[in-house]
Amino acid sequence: MVSTGWLESVHGPKAARVTTARRGRIPQRRIAETVASELRTRILSGDDDYRLPTQDQLVKEFGVSYPSIRESLRILETEGLVTVRRGNVGGAEVHRPDETSAAYHLGLALQGARVTLGDLAAALQMLEPLCAAECARRPDRAEVVVPALEANIHACELVVGDGVAFTRTAREFHDLVVAFTPNATVRCVVSSLVTLWSAQEQAWAETLTRRGEYPSKPQAHDAARVHARLVTAIADGDDAEAERLARAHLRATQSVVLERYDSGMVNASSDLARQAIAAGPRARL
Repeated sequence: MVSTGWLESVHGPKAARVTTARRGRIPQRRIAETVASELRTRILSGDDDYRLPTQDQLVKEFGVSYPSIRESLRILETEGLVTVRRGNVGGAEVHRPDETSAAYHLGLALQGARVTLGDLAAALQMLEPLCAAECARRPDRAEVVVPALEANIHACELVVGDGVAFTRTAREFHDLVVAFTPNATVRCVVSSLVTLWSAQEQAWAETLTRRGEYPSKPQAHDAARVHARLVTAIADGDDAEAERLARAHLRATQSVVLERYDSGMVNASSDLARQAIAAGPRARL
């Protein structure tokens, strides 16, 4: 069952004529890929609350077979754009790509290329301080940026002594700095790197907490004070100082983690890393 009208709109009249002459002979995979391409476009260009039609509706709309529709949904599922639920409450749940999905796939690429954690840390030292500088340049920083960062510093002070909770909350500070960066492209790219590093740092915190080796309370207070100095620079609109402080702070905090993991590789595929990445900046915020 192939709709020649739909095929003509996608592939042109020649494909439609061939289909009429050889109905059913177009490879199912090719049909499924074409349907998946159309649905992918709808997901990416649609509203946040966009929902896919049911399989019955898709079969009727595209004039293709159920196996072709199911194969197109499987293609989208492997891309992380949908989750297909089976059974009485079945259907396809749409997932618009965000920083979390970008971080996971970037992490897989870095892991496949055997990129070290030291290399990831160096990239963040180059890029994240630029976000701090951009925050300092925002004309609305006093109303939007500074209150959120100050609230995070207060939250950090409340969990000093709980290594895992402190690390998670302190990492929120970095998420916020990046989240307030006006440029959407920079925000997405740097947020992905921050998420990957946060996954490693959270694993480090959990390991050291279990061993009773997590940094002392004074060290945690020192980290919170550096965050406060950075907020002051942002509030003053001193972009150069904000960038300098952010870079120095990253270098110092990363060195503690890299003492144990410098030769390690970026790992986005382990259960612990996937859980941390799935939590992502939105969950931490």
